[in-house]
Amino acid sequence: MLECYVCRVKTTRVLVLLPSFSSLLIFGCRFDPIDALAEQEEFLPHKPGAKKETHFTDFEGKTSFGMSIFNLSNAIMGSGILGLAYAMSNTGILLFIILLVCIALLSAYSIHLLLKSAGVVGIRAYEQLGNRAFGRPGKMLAAVIITVHNIGAMSSYLFIVKSELPLVIQAFFGKQENTGEWFLNGNYLIIIVSVLIIFPLALMKHLGYLGYTSGFSLSCMVFFLISVIYKKFNILCPLGDDHHHHNSTAADSVDSTADGFCDSKLFTMNPQTAYTIPILAFAFVCHPEVLPIYTELRNATKKRMQNVANISILAMFVMYLLTALFGYLTFYGAVESELLHTYIRVDPLDVLILCVRLAVLVAVTLTVPVVLFPIRKALLQILFADKPFHWVRHIGIAFGLLFVVNLLVILVPSIRDIFGIIGATSAPSLIFILPAIFYIRIVPEDQEPLRSRSKIQAICFAALGFIFMVMSLSFIIIDWVTGESRSVGGH
Repeated sequence: MLECYVCRVKTTRVLVLLPSFSSLLIFGCRFDPIDALAEQEEFLPHKPGAKKETHFTDFEGKTSFGMSIFNLSNAIMGSGILGLAYAMSNTGILLFIILLVCIALLSAYSIHLLLKSAGVVGIRAYEQLGNRAFGRPGKMLAAVIITVHNIGAMSSYLFIVKSELPLVIQAFFGKQENTGEWFLNGNYLIIIVSVLIIFPLALMKHLGYLGYTSGFSLSCMVFFLISVIYKKFNILCPLGDDHHHHNSTAADSVDSTADGFCDSKLFTMNPQTAYTIPILAFAFVCHPEVLPIYTELRNATKKRMQNVANISILAMFVMYLLTALFGYLTFYGAVESELLHTYIRVDPLDVLILCVRLAVLVAVTLTVPVVLFPIRKALLQILFADKPFHWVRHIGIAFGLLFVVNLLVILVPSIRDIFGIIGATSAPSLIFILPAIFYIRIVPEDQEPLRSRSKIQAICFAALGFIFMVMSLSFIIIDWVTGESRSVGGH
């Protein structure tokens, strides 16, 4: 019965390249009424007495449109925002904007491919799409990539907590340096934050319940953005000598009094440019959270979920661009890979900067439970696919994941390593490769032949992902081997 409804779905054409960024709001949203109707109808008929197969439409979503935007925006926005000013300093303003627009548009298109595939077969689990496309190997591949990527994301978020929270507490007590007390030890602090804040939120049964904390997290980042803009007009370049004593190592690594140092650049290339594309790609990855949010969306349709994705991507694009631009125009070539650390050069006891650091800490901490949900779902799909929900498994997986992530944060020395390696491997897979190959395999050939425009675009999209992955990894490995500027921006 399922096949006879699928074959009636009318072919949908989607353009990859758009003339302007404003088109993002309608990107991927040209759906036929027949297509939307088929999505709702294809799972309604059931033979009397037959065993009913579980599909996504059997779950009644209760999360509002606004809360879904909050959750997806929170999944997109993470610690990557702190590295964007550094990325702009290594590309120039114009090249950065071009890259950011391209990644945003490609992310919206890949979400369309993901939603199209889910609508055709009636599945809203990334791992099950892999199973439908390639059997158990596809299911395992999707689960492993999601797990590795989101663990990397959680690690980068908690690394922010590890590096920033001791500095905030140190500033609160008016100390100029870390005096070694236990409450100034970042390793102890991330364990405390994980146990008291992240773990209880990770125990929520449904992702939609985190909409309120996601909204508050986004509010903290808006405050961060406003403060970055305000500080642009209050910090003079070059940094004065009276500020250098706060962080002599960082200050001495850059000659901020050199001619042309405080001039903005439209285009620039250097060995650190290799990290720019992975940082941008990592900043826009939200694909593991798309299908869980889709499942819990009230009155869910592909068009409604695509609108959620487009609005979230557009909002984060604006926030990313303004943060990078004003952060870069504040410090120019002196900006570090983690923007907040750069403000320490000016005044580590500044009240506004102290509040900003607290806001960012709250924001990234509240993002961790949202990122944890897809990992737990992937593990449940692999290890307990046929088992009903059970609180022991639900709690146990959350505890195990937080334990592993805390170990990673304690052992990994540099946040840029996390951004570079994870962004160069898992991000291309989640944005480009998996959505494209799932779309090619899942959408029936009688609906869209392999030589149709849509599938040719998907093939090119997957190829672009492979090229992007190989190039990014190659640039990073070359940078490591040569050792040029290896310590710049590191912590």
